Amino acid sequence: MNKVKIYVSKLSKKKKIFYLICFLIFCVGLYNNIRTLPAGVNLEGSSFKVSEDSIAFFKDVSFLDNSGVRQSEQEIFDEVISMIDGANQYIVLDMFLFNDFLGVATSSYRQLSKEVTEALVKKKQENSDMIIQVISDPLNTMYGESESEYFSRLEQVGISVTITDLKKLRDSNPLYSAFWRSLLQWIPQKVDVGIFPNALDPKKSKVDIQTYINILNFKANHRKLLIADYERDGRVGISVLATSANPHDGSSAHGNSALRVDDFVWRDAIRSEQSVVEFSGANFTPPPSDLINALSEETGDITVQFLTERAIKEKILNTLNSLGTGDSLDMAMFYISDRNIISALKEADKRGVKLRLLFDANKDAFGREKNGIPNRPIANELVKHSNGNTEVRWCNTHGEQCHSKMLIFSHGDSRTLILGSANLTRRNLDNYNLETDILVEGVPSTTSIKDAQAFFDSQWLGEKGRSYSLPYETYADSSLIKTLEYRLFEFTGMSNW
Repeated sequence: MNKVKIYVSKLSKKKKIFYLICFLIFCVGLYNNIRTLPAGVNLEGSSFKVSEDSIAFFKDVSFLDNSGVRQSEQEIFDEVISMIDGANQYIVLDMFLFNDFLGVATSSYRQLSKEVTEALVKKKQENSDMIIQVISDPLNTMYGESESEYFSRLEQVGISVTITDLKKLRDSNPLYSAFWRSLLQWIPQKVDVGIFPNALDPKKSKVDIQTYINILNFKANHRKLLIADYERDGRVGISVLATSANPHDGSSAHGNSALRVDDFVWRDAIRSEQSVVEFSGANFTPPPSDLINALSEETGDITVQFLTERAIKEKILNTLNSLGTGDSLDMAMFYISDRNIISALKEADKRGVKLRLLFDANKDAFGREKNGIPNRPIANELVKHSNGNTEVRWCNTHGEQCHSKMLIFSHGDSRTLILGSANLTRRNLDNYNLETDILVEGVPSTTSIKDAQAFFDSQWLGEKGRSYSLPYETYADSSLIKTLEYRLFEFTGMSNW
Protein backbone atom coordinates (compact mmCIF):
# COMPACT_ATOMS: atom_id res chain seq x y z
CA MET A 1 0.00 0.00 0.00
CA ASN A 2 2.85 2.39 0.85
CA LYS A 3 4.44 1.68 -2.53
CA VAL A 4 1.16 2.59 -4.22
CA LYS A 5 0.99 5.87 -2.27
CA ILE A 6 4.57 6.71 -3.22
CA TYR A 7 3.87 5.92 -6.88
CA VAL A 8 0.70 8.04 -6.91
CA SER A 9 2.47 10.94 -5.20
CA LYS A 10 5.07 11.01 -7.99
CA LEU A 11 2.46 11.24 -10.74
CA SER A 12 1.88 14.54 -12.47
CA LYS A 13 -1.47 16.26 -12.05
CA LYS A 14 -2.47 15.43 -15.65
CA LYS A 15 -1.72 11.73 -15.15
CA LYS A 16 -3.69 11.67 -11.90
CA ILE A 17 -6.69 13.18 -13.67
CA PHE A 18 -6.31 10.73 -16.56
CA TYR A 19 -6.14 7.69 -14.25
CA LEU A 20 -9.10 9.00 -12.25
CA ILE A 21 -11.18 9.34 -15.43
CA CYS A 22 -10.20 5.80 -16.49
CA PHE A 23 -11.18 4.47 -13.06
CA LEU A 24 -14.54 6.23 -13.17
CA ILE A 25 -15.26 4.89 -16.67
CA PHE A 26 -14.36 1.40 -15.44
CA CYS A 27 -16.79 1.78 -12.53
CA VAL A 28 -19.53 2.98 -14.91
CA GLY A 29 -18.93 -0.06 -17.14
CA LEU A 30 -18.94 -2.49 -14.23
CA TYR A 31 -22.11 -1.06 -12.69
CA ASN A 32 -24.08 -1.09 -15.94
CA ASN A 33 -23.01 -4.65 -16.70
CA ILE A 34 -24.45 -5.94 -13.43
CA ARG A 35 -27.03 -3.27 -12.56
CA THR A 36 -30.35 -4.27 -11.03
CA LEU A 37 -32.89 -5.10 -13.71
CA PRO A 38 -36.18 -3.23 -13.84
CA ALA A 39 -39.05 -5.05 -12.15
CA GLY A 40 -40.82 -7.38 -14.56
CA VAL A 41 -37.70 -8.21 -16.60
CA ASN A 42 -36.32 -11.79 -16.49
CA LEU A 43 -39.77 -13.22 -15.86
CA GLU A 44 -40.58 -16.90 -15.46
CA GLY A 45 -44.32 -16.85 -15.73
CA SER A 46 -46.76 -19.14 -13.97
CA SER A 47 -47.58 -22.52 -15.50
CA PHE A 48 -51.18 -22.75 -16.69
CA LYS A 49 -53.26 -25.69 -17.87
CA VAL A 50 -55.18 -25.01 -21.07
CA SER A 51 -57.18 -26.99 -23.58
CA GLU A 52 -55.59 -28.15 -26.81
CA ASP A 53 -57.67 -25.80 -28.94
CA SER A 54 -56.33 -22.80 -26.98
CA ILE A 55 -52.89 -23.09 -28.63
CA ALA A 56 -52.01 -22.65 -32.30
CA PHE A 57 -48.72 -22.85 -34.23
CA PHE A 58 -47.95 -20.68 -37.26
CA LYS A 59 -45.08 -20.66 -39.73
CA ASP A 60 -43.54 -18.78 -42.64
CA VAL A 61 -41.50 -20.67 -45.23
CA SER A 62 -39.61 -19.68 -48.39
CA PHE A 63 -38.37 -21.90 -51.22
CA LEU A 64 -37.39 -21.91 -54.89
CA ASP A 65 -40.04 -23.06 -57.35
CA ASN A 66 -39.33 -25.13 -60.46
CA SER A 67 -38.37 -21.96 -62.32
CA GLY A 68 -35.80 -21.00 -59.69
CA VAL A 69 -37.94 -18.13 -58.39
CA ARG A 70 -38.20 -17.66 -54.64
CA GLN A 71 -41.69 -18.19 -53.25
CA SER A 72 -43.03 -17.66 -49.74
CA GLU A 73 -45.93 -19.17 -47.87
CA GLN A 74 -46.83 -17.12 -44.83
CA GLU A 75 -49.16 -17.53 -41.89
CA ILE A 76 -47.73 -15.42 -39.08
CA PHE A 77 -48.64 -11.88 -40.04
CA ASP A 78 -51.90 -13.08 -41.55
CA GLU A 79 -52.68 -14.21 -37.99
CA VAL A 80 -51.37 -10.95 -36.52
CA ILE A 81 -53.69 -8.95 -38.79
CA SER A 82 -56.56 -11.32 -37.96
CA MET A 83 -55.99 -10.84 -34.22
CA ILE A 84 -55.94 -7.05 -34.64
CA ASP A 85 -59.10 -7.12 -36.76
CA GLY A 86 -60.85 -9.38 -34.25
CA ALA A 87 -60.00 -7.34 -31.16
CA ASN A 88 -62.74 -5.20 -29.61
CA GLN A 89 -61.20 -3.57 -26.54
CA TYR A 90 -57.47 -4.13 -26.10
CA ILE A 91 -54.23 -4.49 -28.11
CA VAL A 92 -50.58 -4.38 -27.05
CA LEU A 93 -47.98 -4.82 -29.80
CA ASP A 94 -44.26 -5.00 -28.93
CA MET A 95 -42.07 -5.46 -32.01
CA PHE A 96 -38.32 -5.02 -32.50
CA LEU A 97 -38.11 -4.06 -36.20
CA PHE A 98 -41.08 -2.01 -37.36
CA ASN A 99 -39.93 -0.25 -40.54
CA ASP A 100 -39.49 -0.56 -44.30
CA PHE A 101 -35.66 -0.60 -44.33
CA LEU A 102 -34.33 -3.00 -46.97
CA GLY A 103 -30.56 -2.86 -46.49
CA VAL A 104 -28.99 -2.99 -49.93
CA ALA A 105 -31.81 -5.14 -51.30
CA THR A 106 -33.97 -3.48 -53.95
CA SER A 107 -37.38 -4.90 -53.07
CA SER A 108 -39.30 -6.73 -50.36
CA TYR A 109 -41.65 -9.68 -50.51
CA ARG A 110 -44.31 -7.95 -48.44
CA GLN A 111 -44.88 -4.47 -46.96
CA LEU A 112 -45.43 -5.71 -43.44
CA SER A 113 -44.80 -2.40 -41.68
CA LYS A 114 -47.54 -0.74 -43.71
CA GLU A 115 -49.95 -3.67 -43.32
CA VAL A 116 -49.68 -3.72 -39.54
CA THR A 117 -49.85 0.07 -39.25
CA GLU A 118 -53.00 0.31 -41.37
CA ALA A 119 -54.67 -2.54 -39.48
CA LEU A 120 -54.06 -0.75 -36.17
CA VAL A 121 -55.18 2.61 -37.56
CA LYS A 122 -58.36 1.09 -38.97
CA LYS A 123 -59.16 -0.54 -35.64
CA LYS A 124 -58.65 2.72 -33.73
CA GLN A 125 -60.75 4.68 -36.23
CA GLU A 126 -63.56 2.15 -35.87
CA ASN A 127 -63.49 2.43 -32.08
CA SER A 128 -61.82 5.54 -30.69
CA ASP A 129 -62.22 4.25 -27.12
CA MET A 130 -60.23 1.12 -27.82
CA ILE A 131 -56.92 0.76 -25.93
CA ILE A 132 -54.04 0.23 -28.36
CA GLN A 133 -50.43 0.44 -27.21
CA VAL A 134 -47.36 -0.07 -29.41
CA ILE A 135 -43.87 -0.62 -28.00
CA SER A 136 -40.72 -0.80 -30.09
CA ASP A 137 -36.97 -0.32 -30.28
CA PRO A 138 -35.24 3.04 -30.91
CA LEU A 139 -33.49 1.54 -33.92
CA ASN A 140 -36.68 2.26 -35.89
CA THR A 141 -36.14 6.01 -35.43
CA MET A 142 -32.35 5.66 -35.80
CA TYR A 143 -32.14 6.45 -32.08
CA GLY A 144 -34.13 9.65 -32.39
CA GLU A 145 -32.35 10.88 -35.49
CA SER A 146 -35.34 10.49 -37.82
CA GLU A 147 -39.10 10.25 -37.58
CA SER A 148 -40.85 6.94 -38.22
CA GLU A 149 -43.69 7.49 -40.67
CA TYR A 150 -45.43 4.44 -39.24
CA PHE A 151 -45.21 5.56 -35.61
CA SER A 152 -46.33 9.05 -36.62
CA ARG A 153 -49.32 7.56 -38.42
CA LEU A 154 -50.27 5.58 -35.31
CA GLU A 155 -49.94 8.57 -33.01
CA GLN A 156 -52.06 10.73 -35.33
CA VAL A 157 -55.10 8.57 -34.59
CA GLY A 158 -54.43 8.40 -30.84
CA ILE A 159 -52.46 5.16 -30.57
CA SER A 160 -49.82 5.20 -27.85
CA VAL A 161 -46.27 4.50 -29.11
CA THR A 162 -43.48 3.88 -26.59
CA ILE A 163 -39.83 3.76 -27.64
CA THR A 164 -37.95 1.53 -25.20
CA ASP A 165 -35.40 3.28 -22.96
CA LEU A 166 -32.48 0.91 -23.46
CA LYS A 167 -30.34 2.80 -20.93
CA LYS A 168 -32.35 1.13 -18.16
CA LEU A 169 -31.06 -2.28 -19.28
CA ARG A 170 -27.67 -3.86 -18.69
CA ASP A 171 -24.90 -3.24 -21.21
CA SER A 172 -24.00 -6.25 -23.36
CA ASN A 173 -20.90 -4.49 -24.79
CA PRO A 174 -19.38 -2.99 -21.61
CA LEU A 175 -15.97 -2.19 -23.11
CA TYR A 176 -17.70 0.27 -25.44
CA SER A 177 -20.83 1.18 -23.47
CA ALA A 178 -18.79 2.40 -20.49
CA PHE A 179 -17.30 5.10 -22.73
CA TRP A 180 -20.70 5.74 -24.30
CA ARG A 181 -22.43 6.30 -20.97
CA SER A 182 -19.56 8.38 -19.60
CA LEU A 183 -18.71 10.49 -22.63
CA LEU A 184 -20.19 9.71 -26.05
CA GLN A 185 -23.90 9.94 -25.24
CA TRP A 186 -23.47 13.63 -24.44
CA ILE A 187 -22.40 14.54 -28.00
CA PRO A 188 -25.22 16.76 -29.35
CA GLN A 189 -27.48 15.05 -31.89
CA LYS A 190 -28.63 16.86 -35.00
CA VAL A 191 -32.09 15.61 -35.91
CA ASP A 192 -32.77 15.23 -39.65
CA VAL A 193 -29.42 16.85 -40.52
CA GLY A 194 -27.23 13.83 -41.19
CA ILE A 195 -24.10 13.40 -43.27
CA PHE A 196 -23.60 9.63 -42.87
CA PRO A 197 -25.43 6.91 -44.83
CA ASN A 198 -28.19 5.01 -43.08
CA ALA A 199 -26.54 1.72 -42.12
CA LEU A 200 -29.84 -0.16 -42.38
CA ASP A 201 -30.89 1.26 -45.74
CA PRO A 202 -28.53 3.48 -47.79
CA LYS A 203 -31.52 4.67 -49.83
CA LYS A 204 -33.01 6.42 -46.81
CA SER A 205 -32.08 9.86 -45.50
CA LYS A 206 -28.59 10.25 -44.09
CA VAL A 207 -28.07 10.19 -40.32
CA ASP A 208 -26.00 11.93 -37.68
CA ILE A 209 -22.91 10.39 -36.06
CA GLN A 210 -24.96 9.77 -32.90
CA THR A 211 -26.86 7.01 -34.70
CA TYR A 212 -23.66 5.01 -35.18
CA ILE A 213 -22.54 5.85 -31.66
CA ASN A 214 -25.78 4.35 -30.31
CA ILE A 215 -25.79 1.27 -32.56
CA LEU A 216 -22.43 0.13 -31.18
CA ASN A 217 -24.01 -0.49 -27.77
CA PHE A 218 -25.45 -3.66 -29.37
CA LYS A 219 -28.57 -3.73 -27.21
CA ALA A 220 -32.21 -3.94 -28.12
CA ASN A 221 -35.80 -4.55 -27.22
CA HIS A 222 -35.80 -7.68 -29.37
CA ARG A 223 -39.33 -8.83 -28.48
CA LYS A 224 -41.93 -9.83 -31.06
CA LEU A 225 -45.23 -10.03 -29.22
CA LEU A 226 -48.93 -9.31 -29.68
CA ILE A 227 -51.58 -9.26 -26.97
CA ALA A 228 -55.19 -8.83 -28.11
CA ASP A 229 -58.67 -9.59 -26.82
CA TYR A 230 -61.02 -11.80 -28.83
CA GLU A 231 -64.61 -12.99 -28.97
CA ARG A 232 -65.25 -16.33 -30.66
CA ASP A 233 -68.30 -18.57 -30.41
CA GLY A 234 -69.64 -16.48 -27.55
CA ARG A 235 -66.37 -16.79 -25.65
CA VAL A 236 -64.38 -13.70 -24.58
CA GLY A 237 -60.67 -13.83 -23.82
CA ILE A 238 -57.20 -12.42 -24.37
CA SER A 239 -54.67 -14.06 -26.70
CA VAL A 240 -50.88 -13.79 -26.70
CA LEU A 241 -48.83 -14.40 -29.83
CA ALA A 242 -45.04 -14.77 -29.54
CA THR A 243 -42.97 -15.06 -32.69
CA SER A 244 -39.56 -14.70 -34.29
CA ALA A 245 -41.00 -12.53 -37.08
CA ASN A 246 -40.87 -8.72 -37.33
CA PRO A 247 -43.23 -6.31 -39.15
CA HIS A 248 -40.21 -5.33 -41.20
CA ASP A 249 -40.28 -5.19 -44.99
CA GLY A 250 -36.68 -6.34 -45.39
CA SER A 251 -37.43 -9.43 -43.27
CA SER A 252 -40.72 -10.30 -44.92
CA ALA A 253 -39.43 -13.37 -46.80
CA HIS A 254 -37.64 -14.86 -43.77
CA GLY A 255 -38.52 -18.26 -42.39
CA ASN A 256 -40.18 -17.86 -38.97
CA SER A 257 -42.40 -19.55 -36.41
CA ALA A 258 -45.01 -18.41 -33.88
CA LEU A 259 -47.33 -19.59 -31.12
CA ARG A 260 -50.66 -18.12 -30.11
CA VAL A 261 -52.07 -18.97 -26.70
CA ASP A 262 -55.61 -18.00 -25.76
CA ASP A 263 -56.13 -16.93 -22.14
CA PHE A 264 -54.07 -17.23 -18.94
CA VAL A 265 -50.52 -16.40 -20.11
CA TRP A 266 -51.70 -12.87 -20.92
CA ARG A 267 -51.39 -12.05 -17.22
CA ASP A 268 -47.61 -12.50 -17.30
CA ALA A 269 -47.31 -10.95 -20.75
CA ILE A 270 -49.15 -7.83 -19.53
CA ARG A 271 -46.97 -7.63 -16.42
CA SER A 272 -43.84 -7.86 -18.53
CA GLU A 273 -44.95 -5.27 -21.09
CA GLN A 274 -46.12 -2.90 -18.38
CA SER A 275 -42.59 -2.95 -16.98
CA VAL A 276 -41.09 -1.96 -20.34
CA VAL A 277 -43.50 0.92 -20.86
CA GLU A 278 -43.10 2.28 -17.35
CA PHE A 279 -39.30 2.10 -17.15
CA SER A 280 -39.32 3.88 -20.52
CA GLY A 281 -41.15 6.80 -18.90
CA ALA A 282 -44.63 6.25 -20.34
CA ASN A 283 -48.00 5.24 -18.89
CA PHE A 284 -49.31 1.72 -19.41
CA THR A 285 -53.02 0.92 -19.53
CA PRO A 286 -54.07 -2.57 -18.38
CA PRO A 287 -57.05 -4.41 -19.88
CA PRO A 288 -60.49 -3.09 -18.89
CA SER A 289 -61.85 -4.69 -15.72
CA ASP A 290 -64.99 -5.94 -17.46
CA LEU A 291 -62.81 -7.86 -19.93
CA ILE A 292 -60.70 -9.38 -17.17
CA ASN A 293 -63.77 -10.40 -15.17
CA ALA A 294 -65.26 -12.14 -18.21
CA LEU A 295 -62.28 -14.45 -18.69
CA SER A 296 -62.68 -18.18 -18.17
CA GLU A 297 -61.02 -20.53 -15.68
CA GLU A 298 -58.27 -23.01 -16.46
CA THR A 299 -59.46 -26.13 -18.26
CA GLY A 300 -57.25 -28.65 -20.00
CA ASP A 301 -54.11 -30.72 -19.62
CA ILE A 302 -51.63 -28.84 -21.83
CA THR A 303 -49.10 -26.74 -19.87
CA VAL A 304 -48.20 -23.27 -21.14
CA GLN A 305 -45.76 -20.77 -19.70
CA PHE A 306 -44.58 -17.25 -20.61
CA LEU A 307 -40.82 -16.67 -20.40
CA THR A 308 -38.60 -13.63 -20.85
CA GLU A 309 -34.84 -12.93 -20.96
CA ARG A 310 -32.62 -15.24 -18.84
CA ALA A 311 -35.62 -17.25 -17.67
CA ILE A 312 -35.71 -18.59 -21.25
CA LYS A 313 -32.13 -19.79 -20.93
CA GLU A 314 -32.73 -21.43 -17.54
CA LYS A 315 -35.76 -23.29 -18.87
CA ILE A 316 -33.87 -24.49 -21.96
CA LEU A 317 -30.88 -25.65 -19.90
CA ASN A 318 -33.02 -27.42 -17.30
CA THR A 319 -35.01 -29.22 -19.99
CA LEU A 320 -31.94 -30.13 -22.04
CA ASN A 321 -30.06 -31.40 -18.98
CA SER A 322 -32.99 -33.67 -18.09
CA LEU A 323 -32.74 -35.61 -21.37
CA GLY A 324 -31.03 -38.99 -21.56
CA THR A 325 -30.52 -41.96 -23.84
CA GLY A 326 -33.43 -42.34 -26.23
CA ASP A 327 -34.51 -38.72 -25.85
CA SER A 328 -34.05 -36.07 -28.52
CA LEU A 329 -33.93 -32.39 -29.34
CA ASP A 330 -34.90 -30.80 -32.66
CA MET A 331 -33.71 -27.21 -32.98
CA ALA A 332 -34.19 -24.57 -35.68
CA MET A 333 -32.05 -21.55 -34.78
CA PHE A 334 -30.99 -18.33 -36.46
CA TYR A 335 -28.07 -17.62 -34.10
CA ILE A 336 -26.38 -19.88 -31.56
CA SER A 337 -23.30 -18.87 -29.57
CA ASP A 338 -24.01 -19.07 -25.82
CA ARG A 339 -21.28 -21.15 -24.17
CA ASN A 340 -23.58 -22.65 -21.50
CA ILE A 341 -25.99 -23.86 -24.18
CA ILE A 342 -23.15 -25.27 -26.30
CA SER A 343 -21.65 -27.12 -23.33
CA ALA A 344 -25.07 -28.57 -22.48
CA LEU A 345 -25.53 -29.75 -26.08
CA LYS A 346 -22.15 -31.52 -26.02
CA GLU A 347 -22.97 -33.16 -22.69
CA ALA A 348 -26.36 -34.26 -24.00
CA ASP A 349 -24.63 -35.87 -26.99
CA LYS A 350 -22.41 -37.81 -24.58
CA ARG A 351 -25.51 -39.05 -22.72
CA GLY A 352 -26.95 -40.44 -25.94
CA VAL A 353 -29.46 -37.69 -26.68
CA LYS A 354 -30.19 -37.43 -30.40
CA LEU A 355 -29.70 -33.86 -31.60
CA ARG A 356 -30.98 -32.58 -34.95
CA LEU A 357 -29.76 -28.99 -35.29
CA LEU A 358 -30.97 -26.86 -38.20
CA PHE A 359 -29.00 -23.62 -38.43
CA ASP A 360 -29.02 -20.55 -40.62
CA ALA A 361 -25.67 -20.47 -42.43
CA ASN A 362 -25.27 -16.77 -41.52
CA LYS A 363 -24.48 -15.88 -45.10
CA ASP A 364 -27.14 -13.24 -45.94
CA ALA A 365 -28.30 -10.02 -44.31
CA PHE A 366 -30.61 -7.80 -46.38
CA GLY A 367 -28.55 -8.03 -49.55
CA ARG A 368 -25.20 -8.11 -47.79
CA GLU A 369 -22.95 -11.16 -47.53
CA LYS A 370 -21.92 -12.42 -44.07
CA ASN A 371 -19.00 -14.63 -43.07
CA GLY A 372 -20.86 -17.43 -41.27
CA ILE A 373 -20.15 -16.32 -37.70
CA PRO A 374 -21.25 -17.52 -35.18
CA ASN A 375 -23.13 -20.58 -36.47
CA ARG A 376 -20.43 -22.16 -38.63
CA PRO A 377 -17.72 -22.26 -35.93
CA ILE A 378 -20.32 -23.55 -33.46
CA ALA A 379 -21.49 -26.27 -35.85
CA ASN A 380 -17.87 -27.32 -36.36
CA GLU A 381 -17.38 -27.57 -32.60
CA LEU A 382 -20.54 -29.58 -32.03
CA VAL A 383 -19.88 -32.01 -34.88
CA LYS A 384 -16.21 -32.39 -33.93
CA HIS A 385 -17.05 -33.32 -30.31
CA SER A 386 -20.03 -35.54 -31.15
CA ASN A 387 -20.18 -39.23 -30.28
CA GLY A 388 -22.38 -39.74 -33.31
CA ASN A 389 -25.57 -38.34 -31.80
CA THR A 390 -25.43 -34.82 -33.29
CA GLU A 391 -26.47 -34.05 -36.83
CA VAL A 392 -26.30 -30.54 -38.28
CA ARG A 393 -27.97 -29.25 -41.43
CA TRP A 394 -28.11 -25.77 -42.93
CA CYS A 395 -31.19 -23.91 -44.09
CA ASN A 396 -31.27 -23.70 -47.88
CA THR A 397 -31.79 -19.94 -48.09
CA HIS A 398 -31.68 -17.70 -51.15
CA GLY A 399 -31.21 -14.18 -49.80
CA GLU A 400 -33.72 -14.55 -46.97
CA GLN A 401 -32.81 -15.81 -43.50
CA CYS A 402 -33.77 -18.92 -41.57
CA HIS A 403 -35.00 -16.81 -38.68
CA SER A 404 -36.86 -19.23 -36.39
CA LYS A 405 -35.82 -19.72 -32.77
CA MET A 406 -37.54 -23.01 -31.96
CA LEU A 407 -36.72 -26.06 -29.83
CA ILE A 408 -38.69 -29.32 -29.53
CA PHE A 409 -37.62 -31.62 -26.67
CA SER A 410 -38.75 -35.27 -26.68
CA HIS A 411 -38.56 -37.13 -23.35
CA GLY A 412 -40.42 -40.42 -23.46
CA ASP A 413 -44.05 -39.60 -24.21
CA SER A 414 -43.58 -35.98 -23.16
CA ARG A 415 -42.90 -33.10 -25.56
CA THR A 416 -41.75 -29.57 -24.73
CA LEU A 417 -41.91 -26.82 -27.34
CA ILE A 418 -40.18 -23.48 -26.75
CA LEU A 419 -40.18 -20.70 -29.33
CA GLY A 420 -40.29 -16.94 -29.68
CA SER A 421 -37.82 -14.11 -30.20
CA ALA A 422 -34.71 -15.36 -28.39
CA ASN A 423 -31.63 -16.54 -30.24
CA LEU A 424 -29.34 -18.76 -28.21
CA THR A 425 -26.69 -16.11 -27.64
CA ARG A 426 -25.24 -14.35 -24.61
CA ARG A 427 -26.85 -11.08 -25.68
CA ASN A 428 -30.30 -12.67 -26.02
CA LEU A 429 -30.23 -14.95 -22.98
CA ASP A 430 -28.22 -13.20 -20.23
CA ASN A 431 -30.54 -10.29 -19.42
CA TYR A 432 -29.17 -7.79 -21.93
CA ASN A 433 -31.81 -7.77 -24.68
CA LEU A 434 -35.53 -7.89 -23.98
CA GLU A 435 -36.92 -11.22 -25.25
CA THR A 436 -40.15 -13.24 -25.08
CA ASP A 437 -40.77 -16.96 -25.61
CA ILE A 438 -43.68 -19.31 -24.91
CA LEU A 439 -43.35 -22.87 -23.62
CA VAL A 440 -45.86 -25.63 -24.35
CA GLU A 441 -45.70 -29.05 -22.69
CA GLY A 442 -47.85 -31.91 -23.91
CA VAL A 443 -47.72 -35.21 -25.77
CA PRO A 444 -46.79 -36.00 -29.40
CA SER A 445 -50.43 -35.73 -30.47
CA THR A 446 -50.90 -32.24 -29.00
CA THR A 447 -51.94 -30.25 -32.06
CA SER A 448 -49.58 -27.28 -31.67
CA ILE A 449 -46.61 -29.54 -30.90
CA LYS A 450 -47.52 -31.89 -33.75
CA ASP A 451 -47.71 -28.92 -36.14
CA ALA A 452 -44.36 -27.57 -34.94
CA GLN A 453 -42.80 -31.01 -35.35
CA ALA A 454 -44.22 -31.30 -38.86
CA PHE A 455 -42.75 -27.88 -39.69
CA PHE A 456 -39.33 -28.91 -38.43
CA ASP A 457 -39.44 -32.28 -40.21
CA SER A 458 -40.35 -30.63 -43.51
CA GLN A 459 -37.50 -28.15 -43.11
CA TRP A 460 -35.11 -30.98 -42.26
CA LEU A 461 -36.20 -33.55 -44.86
CA GLY A 462 -37.86 -31.42 -47.54
CA GLU A 463 -41.28 -31.98 -49.06
CA LYS A 464 -43.14 -31.87 -52.40
CA GLY A 465 -39.93 -31.55 -54.34
CA ARG A 466 -38.81 -28.62 -52.20
CA SER A 467 -35.35 -28.57 -50.62
CA TYR A 468 -35.42 -26.58 -47.40
CA SER A 469 -32.06 -27.69 -46.01
CA LEU A 470 -28.56 -28.73 -47.05
CA PRO A 471 -26.02 -31.21 -45.63
CA TYR A 472 -23.53 -30.03 -43.01
CA GLU A 473 -20.66 -30.34 -45.48
CA THR A 474 -22.13 -27.55 -47.64
CA TYR A 475 -21.02 -24.84 -45.21
CA ALA A 476 -18.67 -26.78 -42.94
CA ASP A 477 -16.00 -24.40 -41.70
CA SER A 478 -13.14 -25.31 -39.35
CA SER A 479 -11.38 -21.94 -39.67
CA LEU A 480 -9.37 -21.17 -36.54
CA ILE A 481 -9.58 -17.45 -37.29
CA LYS A 482 -13.38 -17.52 -37.35
CA THR A 483 -13.47 -19.60 -34.17
CA LEU A 484 -11.24 -17.11 -32.35
CA GLU A 485 -13.27 -14.22 -33.74
CA TYR A 486 -16.53 -15.77 -32.52
CA ARG A 487 -15.10 -16.53 -29.05
CA LEU A 488 -13.77 -12.98 -28.69
CA PHE A 489 -17.05 -11.39 -29.76
CA GLU A 490 -19.14 -13.68 -27.56
CA PHE A 491 -16.95 -13.11 -24.49
CA THR A 492 -16.69 -9.33 -24.81
CA GLY A 493 -20.15 -8.61 -26.20
CA MET A 494 -18.72 -6.78 -29.21
CA SER A 495 -21.20 -8.32 -31.62
CA ASN A 496 -24.73 -7.75 -32.89
CA TRP A 497 -25.80 -11.36 -32.30
